[in-house]
Amino acid sequence: MSYKVFLVEDEIVAREGIRDNVDWQSAGFEFCGEAPDGEIALPLIQKLQPDVIITDIKMPFMDGLQLCKVVREQMPWVKIIILSGHDEFDYAQSAIKLGVTEYLLKPISANEIQNVLQTVATALNQESEERANLKELQSQIKDVLALQRERLLLQLMVGGVSSTAAIEQCRQIGLDIIAQHYLVILLKVHLPENRGQIDFARYHEIQSKVANLVNKHSGAFFTQKSIEELLLIMTGEDAEHLKQDGLFLAGLIQQDIEAETGHRVSVGVGTVQQRLTDIFHSFAEALTAVSPSPPNKPLCQQSHLSKMLNLEASAIDQQLKSGLMSEFDIFFDTHLQPLSEAALQSTLIKHYLFVDLILTAAQFVNDLEGEANKIIPVIDDIEGFLANIQTIDQMREAVRNIFAAVLMFRNNQAQYEKTKLIFQAKDFIDTHFADPNLLLNEVAATVNLSPSHFSVVFGRETGESFKDYLTRVRIERAKELLRTTNMKCSEVAYESGYSDPHYFSYVFRKNTGLPPQQFRQLPQI
Repeated sequence: MSYKVFLVEDEIVAREGIRDNVDWQSAGFEFCGEAPDGEIALPLIQKLQPDVIITDIKMPFMDGLQLCKVVREQMPWVKIIILSGHDEFDYAQSAIKLGVTEYLLKPISANEIQNVLQTVATALNQESEERANLKELQSQIKDVLALQRERLLLQLMVGGVSSTAAIEQCRQIGLDIIAQHYLVILLKVHLPENRGQIDFARYHEIQSKVANLVNKHSGAFFTQKSIEELLLIMTGEDAEHLKQDGLFLAGLIQQDIEAETGHRVSVGVGTVQQRLTDIFHSFAEALTAVSPSPPNKPLCQQSHLSKMLNLEASAIDQQLKSGLMSEFDIFFDTHLQPLSEAALQSTLIKHYLFVDLILTAAQFVNDLEGEANKIIPVIDDIEGFLANIQTIDQMREAVRNIFAAVLMFRNNQAQYEKTKLIFQAKDFIDTHFADPNLLLNEVAATVNLSPSHFSVVFGRETGESFKDYLTRVRIERAKELLRTTNMKCSEVAYESGYSDPHYFSYVFRKNTGLPPQQFRQLPQI
């Protein structure tokens, strides 16, 4: 294995001598860079990430010991070899305190450096091997713990372990399953009879997603009974809330698996149990309860809630895009009231409802190039925010505040966008007014609006029509030319955007009360 070495030496002759005379490759190294002092070396070292640094001590700007101190703080794994012409105890002592690998006195030959590098390479190889072994050991421990965890969960399902043994095993493998109530839910995936049609890689990917979804909820545990049967053990303090949370989570998983794989999923739910050793009763009931059911038919009201959440997300998005605050109460009563009532009975449903709402609102703000955490500050403490919501009125007020902040931002942003649009249009007109063929259609295209829409927006925002504004710009230009140049009136007409001098004279007189020639003769005071 080849390692990278970086050289820092202020004496150019010494630096080039080391660089050119050491057989880096035979020592197991690649020479990756050099620098004349620590200050220049540091950014290069940070960029190149060498394994070994060879540095002189006495250098201008940043000496070797200062460089070692910074490198030790930022890259503690790097080996450092000090070169010094000073055989003094304080230098060696300082180097040792900084964890320098080798301290060599000048003058030193290329062979000596090469021998030291071979020793360092041996140490690097050993460390690399130890890291690999540690990583492998950690992986093995993780796999063993996962197997022990799965085995214990399955033992609990079948009643094959005593409460004392189960509690001790939970402690040993870090499985925090001890609670006041327990509930088992079984999800059965109805796979095709011809197993050759199954995309097993895809199926295991779905299982991983299910595991990740379950692991996000404290008190929920996931294991696999077979390729077709997935098991959830839910724990909680309140029996009724536990059942509602379990059914809701199972409904989400059922919906995700069916959507991702196209396979129908049946759900069996056991009864809530109070003892760890009675989990097998809940499992037996869940196993018995799994039965074929018509495709797409919700197994329970809580399963239906998961579909409602997806529907309400689109309604929330639409309300944020085009709704008014005056419509909020009607919107809440129509779309969020049923979910809000369910959310008060289940912390899991409340969490899903508000997280979906807040993330939908945050995405809307981001799409308008806003900073979501400033418009919706509760995004930084969702859990604390949810803890303060205990009634329908509190829920309504919390949602109202989020909507009010987002809609205010939306309206302000919309006004800004209109202002920016008008500014762009005016800037284009002011630049191209001398073109006699300049039309509303061309200006509208520059701001990506249809001619009719642009005409309405321009008139509403500026108080004058596109034609009136263009005429005013052209006449102001003509007045400037008439006052400051000796150009003929026909030339002034062309420079102001009129190809017909007679028409120009008519328009000028209509807007100023005088023909161009008389205007020019007015005293300039």
